[in-house]
Amino acid sequence: MNTFIEGQFDAVVIGAGHAGVEAALALARTGNKTAMLTLNLDSIAFMACNPSIGGTAKGQIVREIDALGGQMGINADNALLQIRMLNKGKGAAVQSLRGQADKNLYHTLMKQTLENTENLKILQGEAVEILTDNGKVTGVKTAYGGVLECKTAILATGVYLNGKVIAGEWSRPAGPNGFAPANELTANLIDLGFTVRRFKTGTPARVDGRTIDFDKLEIQNGETDVFPFSLMTERLPEKQRPCYLTYTNERTHEIIRANLHRSPLYAGVIKGTGPRYCPSIEDKVVRFSDKERHQLFLEPEGADTNEIYVQGLSTSLPHDVQKALYHTVAGLENCEIMRYAYAIEYDCIDALDLYPTLEYKKISGLYSAGQINGTSGYEEAAAQGLIAGLNASLKMQGKPPIIIGRDEGYIGVLIDDLVTKGTNEPYRMMTSRAEYRIILRQDNPDFRLTEKGRCAGLVSDQRYSLYLKRQEEYKSATEQLGVSLKPSECENLVKKYGYDKPNTGLTKADLIRRGIPLKDIIDEFGGFENISSQILYTVELDAKYQGYLQKALEQIEKAKKLEEKVLPDDIDYLSIGGLRLEARQKLDKIRPHNLGQAGRISGVSPADIAVLMVCLKK
Repeated sequence: MNTFIEGQFDAVVIGAGHAGVEAALALARTGNKTAMLTLNLDSIAFMACNPSIGGTAKGQIVREIDALGGQMGINADNALLQIRMLNKGKGAAVQSLRGQADKNLYHTLMKQTLENTENLKILQGEAVEILTDNGKVTGVKTAYGGVLECKTAILATGVYLNGKVIAGEWSRPAGPNGFAPANELTANLIDLGFTVRRFKTGTPARVDGRTIDFDKLEIQNGETDVFPFSLMTERLPEKQRPCYLTYTNERTHEIIRANLHRSPLYAGVIKGTGPRYCPSIEDKVVRFSDKERHQLFLEPEGADTNEIYVQGLSTSLPHDVQKALYHTVAGLENCEIMRYAYAIEYDCIDALDLYPTLEYKKISGLYSAGQINGTSGYEEAAAQGLIAGLNASLKMQGKPPIIIGRDEGYIGVLIDDLVTKGTNEPYRMMTSRAEYRIILRQDNPDFRLTEKGRCAGLVSDQRYSLYLKRQEEYKSATEQLGVSLKPSECENLVKKYGYDKPNTGLTKADLIRRGIPLKDIIDEFGGFENISSQILYTVELDAKYQGYLQKALEQIEKAKKLEEKVLPDDIDYLSIGGLRLEARQKLDKIRPHNLGQAGRISGVSPADIAVLMVCLKK
């Protein structure tokens, strides 16, 4: 096939899913001439699985993306059907926003955002080869023979590489939702030295909402007293659509057990590794055989459709079995399936081949982001796309990269886990993965990350001025909490909450630590005028958890001492005799940036770190 020059660009982004769009926007908005290549314009930012943004730990990631100048939170707010705060009955560190999104509207909003972004060209086509010269990216070649010349490229291919959709005995090469797969790029990635693996994910059926008996279901309404995903959003929609809760039962489980021989998962047809924390219904029934039922959430796909997503009933069983088992569920006895469930296998890479910047170690200017790195979830993908895009931009400007620490954001935990520990299954972010989660709450991401986004050139003047205003409000509120009250002044309030009259003065922060809500303190003493409810929420949490926050900060300071000990790029780990063989091999493969990262590598012990410290001193 004859080749031709499609155009000259600073950067090419391969893929237009949640990673691709954030990468492309980050590059274009920081002044780089960018091309975004996608198999189908109709799949831009498409929600191939659940119609939602956020969730446990994922809500924090969305707000961090927003704090850095990304787009996901803004468009999620504008496409909301419902929003709720998860884990309200637990501590603030594990509470997370989750919003039901109108999936067609979200796609449309993101496509419009991209189309109206300066410096950005959107092109429908399939990438088949990354062109390199002397270990550097020079371009991307398409299946049509077009060459997009570039200085940097970002792989954001999602689950499309050699995608294969499976349901029972039936399978075919395909991407999600019937979109075409990308069948040629994997071979090129292997030639470039990537380690390629096979992962698997899946999705439940979509049913016609008109055929559901909602009277048999538990209703779950949204909330209007929570904050939005984006700080740029002024208010949440007052009118929200409900979701519903139902359960599987023993009859459901009997049908599944009777048809396990027809399950591709148990018949050995599916070779890819599936997600541990989002198993199929047949996997749940087998692994948790003692459970009499499993929760199912019925969620609207959009305001313009009757399709309902049945979360919790993901399966790759044949269509006839799916129809039978769905009809056993309360409320779904007469449901009509509009799209059957399926599993999808796809190629992905080993993220240990990447630097913490998400740049490929073997080729300068080639970055990788999203599900191709072994993650699952829209939010994890978008976060990686944002960081990969920013780092590609900063590299072309000759500026230092943006690397978020584990103490600075869930995004930092995510990327550090991927490039340091790797993953042998689709990686999902959870609050338990973050050792400093008391600091990484979703109410304070701009205080942690907006300055970083501003230095990288992505945070706009409007967003930055809002951040500065919030800082001023926080300072004012904190000062007011530090004002001391005489024992006689707070006697009535403390007695109301079961305390004896104090012998000494107390600050308002002291009252909060005694379990007295800030609202009651304001009602009693006044003050805190012109301070937003979001800032009041943050200062109240900071006062309440002051002791825990102080301990976390002390731990962070200790950890930073190891993070500051940089390991030379040319260090020969294989020749360090004091290291165990496993440690030498792991260190040589991953080549950590500092002692802190080295200590988080599986197979590297504290004794190995002590040996490295001696080597550094020498």
